[in-house]
Amino acid sequence: MTDVLPTVRAAASRVAERYARSADDDRPLRGYLTLMGLYGGTVAGLTGLAAVLGRKPPQKVSAGDVALLTAATYKLSRILTKDAITSPLRAPFTQYSASAGEGEVNEEPVAHDPYRHAAGELVNCPFCTSMWVATGLAAGLVLAPGFTRVAATALTAVAGSDLLQFAFTAVREKVE
Repeated sequence: MTDVLPTVRAAASRVAERYARSADDDRPLRGYLTLMGLYGGTVAGLTGLAAVLGRKPPQKVSAGDVALLTAATYKLSRILTKDAITSPLRAPFTQYSASAGEGEVNEEPVAHDPYRHAAGELVNCPFCTSMWVATGLAAGLVLAPGFTRVAATALTAVAGSDLLQFAFTAVREKVE
């Protein structure tokens, strides 16, 4: 086994070098791989927890739950990745670059090492973070369905409120 590890490391290094040559910037493949492992471990842990607690996923998920979790995933992903108030959570992995309006900020990943850079990309991207959020909400439907629906309803209400705020502003600007 000890003979195999250096061979695997060398092959992985060659793949990373070849991959990086095709881009203008260095892609943190080791960091991405670590995050994928963390995600897989989280899913396995949640699955194990559900099994230990005797909780089984529903045979069918209602269209209402899908819509609720979709809107909640959207909103929680935006809050976690773009909201000015949550920037202290992202600060170890990102740096501020500009205001994005409506209480949001733009940030860039720090490039110190592949792990912090990959984490910076994850915590700064609502599209990337949405997979993690959706997984958490789906696990919540199995482990604590009532609480999860209440939390998802609140997040959906905030997303709906955002839409109404934008609509109000657009109408007001048109009238003025």
